[in-house]
Amino acid sequence: MISTSARLLRLVSLLSTRPAWTCRELAERMAVTDRTVRRDIARLRELGYCIESDPGPWGGYRLGGGSRVPPLILDDEEALAVAVALREAALSGVLGSDRAAVSALLKLGQVLPPRIADRLDAMDATFVHTPRPGGDRISPGVLLELATACRRGERTRLSYRDHAGKASVRDVDPYRLVHTGLRWYFVARDTARDQWRTFRADRVVHLQPTGQPVELIDPPDPALLVSRSIASVVYPLYGRIRLPHPMDEALRLVPPTIGTHHPDGPDATIVEIGANDADQLARYLLGLGTPLRVLSPDDVREALLRRIRELSEGNGGGRSSP
Repeated sequence: MISTSARLLRLVSLLSTRPAWTCRELAERMAVTDRTVRRDIARLRELGYCIESDPGPWGGYRLGGGSRVPPLILDDEEALAVAVALREAALSGVLGSDRAAVSALLKLGQVLPPRIADRLDAMDATFVHTPRPGGDRISPGVLLELATACRRGERTRLSYRDHAGKASVRDVDPYRLVHTGLRWYFVARDTARDQWRTFRADRVVHLQPTGQPVELIDPPDPALLVSRSIASVVYPLYGRIRLPHPMDEALRLVPPTIGTHHPDGPDATIVEIGANDADQLARYLLGLGTPLRVLSPDDVREALLRRIRELSEGNGGGRSSP
């Protein structure tokens, strides 16, 4: 005789395959009595499953929508489809916030049977993703490893390659993953330097758990740490622009990870943005799609006007329509 828990899982699986079952059909399929079916239905309801029933000899049971999400029973193909969808959501930002997708993917990854995990790895090896604008390609596997490291709470050996391509290996105490809208950042304490650091996830080469548990004392605000780290990058050129928007709207247009904001009265904001050159900053400003005024330097203003003229001339600007 199968255990009660296995019988309940079997019952949920059956209920999910058809719109409705009679008590007799379920009893016959599971080789139990009608009384056992009714008792198991009551237990499933206690666990949070919304199982609706119709009285009478022709009535039956069916799954309905409940007030909370109960445990789900997925076959191999369904589990694979959910895992692929979660990875795509985490990498594409289609849900707006990617944290929920990564968290769900982490939970699913911990319970996937090896046969499904192997198929998922094989798909990763054959799929090609086009890079997101302004972002670099990150392996879904690395993203999942980073999330797992943060959840485990144990010291990890991190193989990393910086912006200059220099490789390093260091021991870190993982804390959080932060997504800025363009990239993923890994927040951890560098044990050798005894400092909280941010690492671009797409530059992580490998992670190796050490098995040493750690207790994080007074960890920082991870989002604020990432914002400050990005803002502290020194650029060869800085431009000052005036946006005809209050501070809250200006922050939505230009995130704090991109520029430094100062209010200019109640309806305008001055933003300082760093770039590698004037043309790069001009391209970024055009992409904002909003009125603005370049305050300095002149090189950025001239580059912006030059690009506007090129766009106008390329689209028949200044000529009479035939």
